[in-house]
Amino acid sequence: MADEKHLPESAAGLNRRAFFVKLGLGSLSIAAAGTAVFAYQFLSPNVLYEPSPTINAGNPESYPVDSVTLDVNSGIYIIHAKEGFFSLSAVCTHLGCLTAWKPDLGIIACPCHGSRFQQNGQKIEGPAPKPLPWKRMWVNDDGDLMVDRSTDIRPLQFVRV
Repeated sequence: MADEKHLPESAAGLNRRAFFVKLGLGSLSIAAAGTAVFAYQFLSPNVLYEPSPTINAGNPESYPVDSVTLDVNSGIYIIHAKEGFFSLSAVCTHLGCLTAWKPDLGIIACPCHGSRFQQNGQKIEGPAPKPLPWKRMWVNDDGDLMVDRSTDIRPLQFVRV
């Protein structure tokens, strides 16, 4: 105790017990802050912002009759047949590969596993279990073709312009 009188004031107040109390309180404070951060992260919503499933395919006059147009960004085909317009998914029903239109053969083919489809989406050959699904299509008030990628429809439902 006699030595504490000769020590500076800041060193005299920090003994072993006070050091461990401050160390423990500091550790508890860090743990509480970490818990608060994880609780906030857990309670905040994890929302995935995806693009709209509705696609504006543009003016119908930009698609000549008997044309097959692939929109790579949305994964759909816009097809203008003699009967009217329709849209197919460009995603193979086997393992989800993006298919390709082969104009020289007049078919839609999967480059990965060899599935082949007719222009109307019907399966010709390959491991694909189902035909390519038709997607809902309509003409909006401005006269543009619209496609809903999230809605499958029965085949042979054409949009006439």
